[in-house]
Amino acid sequence: MARKKSLAGQLVKAYQGSKKAKAAEQKRLEQEQARRARAAEQARSREERARAQQEREQAREWERARKEKERQDAERARKAAQIERDLEKRQTAKRQAEERRKREDAKVRAAAERQAKLARTEALKAEAVDRTTQVQERIESLEAILLQRATGLYGHRTAVEDAFNSSGPDGLVEAIERVLTELPDPEGLRGEWRAVFAPETRELVVEMDLPGQEVVPAVAQFRFKSTAPAAVIPQPRKEVEVKQQYSRLVARLALRAINEVLAASPPSLVDVVALNAHVRSKNRATGKAIRPCLVSVRSSRDDFEDLVLDEPALDPVQCLRHLNAIVSQHPYDLEPVRPVVTFDLSKYKFAPEVDVVAGLDSRPDLMTLDPIEFEHLIRRLFEAYGMKAWVTQASRDDGIDAVATNEDPMTGGLCTIQAKRTKNTVPAEAVRALAGVMHDKAAAKGILVTTAWFGKTSLDFAHRTGRMQLIDGRGLKALLQEQLGIDALIGLPKVPPGWVPEDLR
Repeated sequence: MARKKSLAGQLVKAYQGSKKAKAAEQKRLEQEQARRARAAEQARSREERARAQQEREQAREWERARKEKERQDAERARKAAQIERDLEKRQTAKRQAEERRKREDAKVRAAAERQAKLARTEALKAEAVDRTTQVQERIESLEAILLQRATGLYGHRTAVEDAFNSSGPDGLVEAIERVLTELPDPEGLRGEWRAVFAPETRELVVEMDLPGQEVVPAVAQFRFKSTAPAAVIPQPRKEVEVKQQYSRLVARLALRAINEVLAASPPSLVDVVALNAHVRSKNRATGKAIRPCLVSVRSSRDDFEDLVLDEPALDPVQCLRHLNAIVSQHPYDLEPVRPVVTFDLSKYKFAPEVDVVAGLDSRPDLMTLDPIEFEHLIRRLFEAYGMKAWVTQASRDDGIDAVATNEDPMTGGLCTIQAKRTKNTVPAEAVRALAGVMHDKAAAKGILVTTAWFGKTSLDFAHRTGRMQLIDGRGLKALLQEQLGIDALIGLPKVPPGWVPEDLR
């Protein structure tokens, strides 16, 4: 029994021991689990603390990075702001410098403009004074024309006399012309002149060209005008004063011309000088060229040498009237006078007259006439008009076939005539050449007569000159019938443009 109790006890004890062991093991396991749980908790806690620490470190790092970025951004902003401030300062300084420069430039320009204005004013004032002085000097020179005569002309008398002895009247005229050409030429006052000498009467006839009215300054003085715009203003001379100045100038030039001619010519050859003083101008009513005579005087050497031309008080107009000269009452208005002596045409060499009309058939053909017969026929035609006409010699006639004069004091004068017996149109060069001869001979009119016709260029040129007349074959045929009773034929090979066959028959 006791053994049974002991076994049961052992079993119980073993069970209890097992239970205890299980309980202890359970406890140990629980403790181990608790420990592990604690360890795991501690590990989690450490991990959490580590994560937290890491997060805190990251947060601190982020914060540091953020602050660094903010610092860098602030630094960059500060530097950018500093750059902007520096740029603004530089721009401000530049603007201020530019403004200062502009102000300085404006001051310089203003000073330069004031200086330029002052210089301009002084220049204009000086110009006004200078131009006024020039006008006064011009007036003084015009008034001194008679007083400032050339000296030493008497020394040429021997040469002039020798020229006459060797070449006759033409030589005397040419010698005097050479002497006068060498004289000082008053600016714009000495015009062309022509002369002929009649040794049998010891008279020298001179025809001279006077300057136009424009030689007398129409301005009395020049004044400086200060109001804008500043300028030099001309002050016109009174019209009556201009006319008086021109009248006295014309008279002075006429007296001076006579004095020079008498001084250069030998008293044994030239005793009387006749002077016709003309002026070339335009008719203000018609626009045509005119050449009125403003002074005509005939004086002996004794009468002229009795004058005291160097006396400043001498009135040139009254002096001319003392010489019984015919002086235009209104020379400025080109009022003409009748010459006391007409211009002698003896300087032309004339051919012997031929009465060609008497030898013509009842109906002559103008194309069958020889040149000399044709020229003399033209001479007879103009004589029928009441003019004095001569045929010039063929040699050295300057292209002139005949000359004629109209002695009417208002419309008359020398007329140069050229005759063209041709079958073709007259070239325009021939018309222009006649105009040149007219100018050279100082002719009042030029006439070109032909058996043919003229082109438009020639007709227009003659119309523009106002002093030329072109007579074609039809006109010549009509004039011969009207003035000389000659019913002429024109044997042209063809009918000219614009004509009809009846014009040739």
